[in-house]
Amino acid sequence: MELENLTESLHASSRRRYEDGCGTAHALDLIGERWALLVMRELMLGPKRFSDIRADLPGISANTLTQRLEGAEKAGLVLREKLPPPASGQVYGLTEWGYQLLPVMGALGRWAVRSPGHDPSQHFSAVSLMLSFMAMNQPAVTGPLDARIGFRLGRENYLLTAKDGMIRAVRGDPAGADVIFEGAPGAVAAAVYGGVPLAALEGEGALKIEGDRALAAHFTTLFPLPPKAPRPGA
Repeated sequence: MELENLTESLHASSRRRYEDGCGTAHALDLIGERWALLVMRELMLGPKRFSDIRADLPGISANTLTQRLEGAEKAGLVLREKLPPPASGQVYGLTEWGYQLLPVMGALGRWAVRSPGHDPSQHFSAVSLMLSFMAMNQPAVTGPLDARIGFRLGRENYLLTAKDGMIRAVRGDPAGADVIFEGAPGAVAAAVYGGVPLAALEGEGALKIEGDRALAAHFTTLFPLPPKAPRPGA
């Protein structure tokens, strides 16, 4: 019976593969299954515990997350690490090759936001918000900015550095930043991508701003979404 189950599993895995020599086809073999690319996204700014990955991906089951992590580990994209004392347990992180997906992910995101069906008011995890700023950065727009912007987004903190037209986000304490946004990722996204005034979000208690308020307001204007692609026949 075990041999039969193993054979069925191998046949199912083979059917899911494209058996195509094109690099794009093989990329889909690696990260094309549902949730696979989003699991990779959540690890782009550093390792995470299983429970934290699952919390940031509403809708994914523990079983599916386990399968995606195991598949990515076997493919050489993800590795497991034990936390050093005094912490305990393990975290999942990306390999050097796994991190090379970052510009691919950014290009895919920039392409997809032109879809008429894209809705930036939907769920944002803390990592997806930070990566969106890096992906949507336009050096011609952010070039003059030299600033450190901090984010306290629930259980995760980030520091974003803008300089010479480049934007880089890292996980860590934002203390000392020129301005700090504190609230849920969706509240920050509402200000940046939804055009909701900061004062309105503060009034609702959804967002708190510390530091340079003029910089905070300016930051929300730096990432305009491109025009939507026309629908056929429109």
